[in-house]
Amino acid sequence: MANVLILGAHGHIAQLAEKQLLKETTHHLTLFLRNAKRLTITQPDRETVIDGDAANTADLAKALKGIDIVYANLAGSNIEAQAKAVVAAMDQAGVKRLIWISTLGIYDEVPGAFGQWNHQMLDGGYLETYAAAAKVIENSDLAYTIIRPAWLSNKDVVSYETTEKGEPFKGTEVSRKSIADLVVKLINDPSQAVGHSLGVNQPHTDGPKPSFY
Repeated sequence: MANVLILGAHGHIAQLAEKQLLKETTHHLTLFLRNAKRLTITQPDRETVIDGDAANTADLAKALKGIDIVYANLAGSNIEAQAKAVVAAMDQAGVKRLIWISTLGIYDEVPGAFGQWNHQMLDGGYLETYAAAAKVIENSDLAYTIIRPAWLSNKDVVSYETTEKGEPFKGTEVSRKSIADLVVKLINDPSQAVGHSLGVNQPHTDGPKPSFY
């Protein structure tokens, strides 16, 4: 049993991971988010909700007491500031294991027509800020795994493959359920993929853009 801190716990992937963790494991979950009233917990003996700001090191440091693993499902234009706060707070607390959700394209690793389309859709502030945040994580001394999902769907399917940093990204899309499943696997075996940045896609989804565009 591990004590897991989920940052950005109101996010769709985070809620899917929460449900899977409650169903399949005995871990205790600390759910960290702004405006905590948005969440309704189902197992109060295994879930603690904390209202806080992920860009505030002091808020994070309080939430990190007794935590073994941090899963960060954060977003926003201040994602780099949030990354810096997470690293600082984890260093303060002596917590090492971090699972960090990023996005595809931060290394310009998406090839061909889809890569061009991805740039058109995400350049102008999004890719740049997520790339900067990933650099903060990679330059830290944390035992991190960065996850770079393809374009996300709500398909009720768990089907995915991964690529490493330095390899061309595969596919165009992946389900949120698949990303949640990968997060749960890493939480259950935190020795997996330490120091890795994983591109994640559903197999056989190659093309110039995702099927839902």
